[in-house]
Amino acid sequence: MKFSELWLKELIDHQMSSENLIESLTMAGLEVDGIVPVAREFSDVIVVEVTKVQPHPDANKLSLCEVSDGAHSFQVVCGAPNVKVGMKAPFAKVGARIDIPDEDKPFVIKAAKLRGIESKGMLCSAEELGLEEKSEGLLSLPEYMTVGEDIRKELKLEDKTIELDLTPNRGDCLGMIGLARELGVLTRTNVNEHEISSARVGISEELPITISAKDSCPRYLGRVIKNINVNSVSPYWLQEKLRRSGLRSVDPIVDVTNFVLIELGQPMHAFDFNELIGGIDVRMARDGEKLTLLDGKEIVLNPEVLVIADHEKPVAMAGIMGGLKTAVTDSTTDVYLECAYFAPLAIAGKARLFGMQTDASHRYERGVDYTLQSRAMERATELLLEIAGGTPGPITETVGNLPKAITVELRFQSVKEVLGIEMDSDEIQDIISRLGFSVIKRSEQVLTVEVPPYRFDVSIEADLIEELARIYGYNNIPETRGVGRQLLSATIEAQIPLRRIRYQLVALGYQEVVTYAFIAPTLSKVVLGSDGSTIALQNPISEDMSLMRSSLLPGLISAYQYNSNRQRDRLRLFETGLVFSQSGNEIQQTSMIGGLISGQRNPVNWANKKEVGDFYDIKGDVEVLLSLKGQSMGIRFVAAERPGFHPGQCARIQDMQGNEIGHLGALHPAAAIQLGIESTVYIFELLQAAVESSEIPRATELSKYPEVSRDLAIVIDEFVSSSAILAMVEDKAGEFLVGSRIFDVYQGDAVSKGKKSIALGLTWQHPSRTLSDEEINTIISSCIKELEEQFNANLRN
Repeated sequence: MKFSELWLKELIDHQMSSENLIESLTMAGLEVDGIVPVAREFSDVIVVEVTKVQPHPDANKLSLCEVSDGAHSFQVVCGAPNVKVGMKAPFAKVGARIDIPDEDKPFVIKAAKLRGIESKGMLCSAEELGLEEKSEGLLSLPEYMTVGEDIRKELKLEDKTIELDLTPNRGDCLGMIGLARELGVLTRTNVNEHEISSARVGISEELPITISAKDSCPRYLGRVIKNINVNSVSPYWLQEKLRRSGLRSVDPIVDVTNFVLIELGQPMHAFDFNELIGGIDVRMARDGEKLTLLDGKEIVLNPEVLVIADHEKPVAMAGIMGGLKTAVTDSTTDVYLECAYFAPLAIAGKARLFGMQTDASHRYERGVDYTLQSRAMERATELLLEIAGGTPGPITETVGNLPKAITVELRFQSVKEVLGIEMDSDEIQDIISRLGFSVIKRSEQVLTVEVPPYRFDVSIEADLIEELARIYGYNNIPETRGVGRQLLSATIEAQIPLRRIRYQLVALGYQEVVTYAFIAPTLSKVVLGSDGSTIALQNPISEDMSLMRSSLLPGLISAYQYNSNRQRDRLRLFETGLVFSQSGNEIQQTSMIGGLISGQRNPVNWANKKEVGDFYDIKGDVEVLLSLKGQSMGIRFVAAERPGFHPGQCARIQDMQGNEIGHLGALHPAAAIQLGIESTVYIFELLQAAVESSEIPRATELSKYPEVSRDLAIVIDEFVSSSAILAMVEDKAGEFLVGSRIFDVYQGDAVSKGKKSIALGLTWQHPSRTLSDEEINTIISSCIKELEEQFNANLRN
């Protein structure tokens, strides 16, 4: 939310510096996100009155003007089309300095000749003073301004626009009165609320209101105002208050509703009364109904969307945006003002479903004071009649199922236990009362209070204690050391802690990332394919975060893209976290470990070759990680195909029992092209539980007897996997096999076409004796026979 610092200070009986104001708001939980001046820096710009205008003798588009500051007259050449005798405008005198965006030095006004006529100064537009991004013509100043006065003083430009980043629970501070109320509590000062009087009704015309969705719309007010002056213009003070709050002036009707939105925090809407037929019905949309919104976008409604309808058609999305058909225009003379309370759950997420976010929906989905509507309607009526005239009708009000007042009990002892400080019970009651809570009952131990209708975030005792801490001041709570016994927790020896797994990956050169558990459907489809277990959110933050992740890989790839786009060529990333899947009506969550590598194998230095990492690099990293289990001989990497992976560089990872515990490989080239990734990316994902479970180490005496080694070279079909060969040999090689490896794979002229030669190195060692050649030869013969039977393998000559 953006607001004017000066406007806020007008509402409280306390003048504090900008620094103290920002500090107070921040420490109260209302984080200040930005502060900008409301105008550029400039000097020697004053208010003048144009006393004479005549055409420039040598230029059709220039005028020769005479302006007065009350004491002196100045001749000025001006090119603004709206300059006229009698108008008041800003005038930069000779020597005036005006800051220019992206320029190091200010622009200095000098006397100059324009087409042969001397000009002693410059009449200024709003754009030149930094009051608007774009403007045409001179800034026309109000009549009440005094000529000769400094324009910064007259326009109160020593002001700042402050932007707050409010948390969703503080919807009560999305209005100036709410902010002033909060600041008044912090500074123990009163709030200067504008006294609003009821408008004098001049016509009897009204529209009947029906609330069909009573839970979604507990209160709806409407009022007809006729004979509005279409030539009226919003006064300068109103335009400026809106501008300094981040809104632009449109016309008096829209400006008034926007002003009430900013001042009171109550959204309103104005319909063209003559476009409404029959009456108002607040109902759920019918399936397939269409509505063209104010921005020209046509949407197809569904029964989940609350609408405002007349007796023929929907005319607005309730609490979000009005329809184009019933919008006020430059020629509208009769309006129907709407002011309603819509339940937060009825509005939450609906705007995002249609790709929108409006000021109204932002407030309604956080909660608006359900007692505020009558006051807001009278305030809007008062302003509209003052600015544009018109004759108001009576306020028509229909009430549905209004929220019930909430009472909360606060135990004084709980305050001490939670905050760790002694607060006097009278001080507690004072703070609670200043926050707007009504004290219903008080005893020695308990304070019973009623929650004000604008505080939707307070419902339990802990909420009240949090309010006490905010107002008492977190900085005023002394630091205390925790007191307690240190208990040693048991460590499961057969389980590797996640911390150790992370340290191992860091030791391998990986950096940890933490990504959102929500991912984009497009990214999910590209990386994971069409997975039926994907869980879609009913109320997503955005379209790009509308699915619960079923894998860590999309998040890792997004992190890779972000860093790669910032010239990070060599990346090693990992993440640990939950993934989600759906089985029937059950939602399951599984802890996973994911990793990604891309770029050069090693950091560049004078001694390293610029070798690019490949499939075997990430496979080696996974093998090192799994070696923590103490079962490295039992792990198998089996060729596989998986959506999102390169069909020729993808492996399924299996444990000793043949259970799949993960997968690794290269990102599919087609997926890389769709994602705009130019480098080759390798990824892996493992079940965290499978990595964490390990064998308890057992001490075994080192054998003093010699090892026996044999090399075995066989010729097999080229499509038989090496891992299958190795697994079979290890199974047949007996219990005294202590080492096995494939040390050579050959395809070429020395073997037949369609064949390959694989060389295995095998090592045996007996713990209590020397193995004989006969025993080893018997094992080798058994392995060869099994290889011939299973894989049609032959010994290589």
